[in-house]
Amino acid sequence: MGENVLMAGAPSGMKLPDGIPTLIERVGQQGERCVSQLHGKMYEQALRLNLFHAASQADTTTTIALAATYTGFCLSNPAGNTKLLVPRQIGIALCLAPAAEANMAIGGGYAAAGVATHTTALATYSAMLGNGVAATGLADAACTLPAGAGDGLLRVITQCFGAFTAAALPSTTPMILDLDGSIIIPAGGFIFIYTLTVVHGFFSMNWEEIPA
Repeated sequence: MGENVLMAGAPSGMKLPDGIPTLIERVGQQGERCVSQLHGKMYEQALRLNLFHAASQADTTTTIALAATYTGFCLSNPAGNTKLLVPRQIGIALCLAPAAEANMAIGGGYAAAGVATHTTALATYSAMLGNGVAATGLADAACTLPAGAGDGLLRVITQCFGAFTAAALPSTTPMILDLDGSIIIPAGGFIFIYTLTVVHGFFSMNWEEIPA
């Protein structure tokens, strides 16, 4: 920014209120800006009450492929919502060894009316626990995906080979996928955990909510 003066070897200036640049920044020998990470990468959004979580509360059985009557984990943005949902992380932990090969992916779609039938809704939680701010995004362990929503696979997660023993589960799970803001869910949109064959497991997502 033009207001900043970069001086090699200079100490950091006093930090001013949020959003106002400092007058002096510390730079390295090659002209790079030197910074340090005081908090985790999602701390700021959690502190601003923009980050939310939801997870399976019991062993959940997924439906096969792109079934409209869906079970597993679905995150949807209600029609007419003024917020965009930006998924940050997806977590998967298998409870039973799959009977067959179970490729896993993220599916998604859009319909103007959004997901209207929430068969088994899940509780959502603010990352700042106990603050009373409610998520606008909806999480379901079972729901009906909109007909003709053009839903399909967005991103592959992993591949689980079937017929392995229960003793092998600790080496295959849990799986945490960081989406890095690569998917944005507008009002009417939704994403869900896709499995090629039936999988038993616990699933979770966290997401940011920002003005549309």
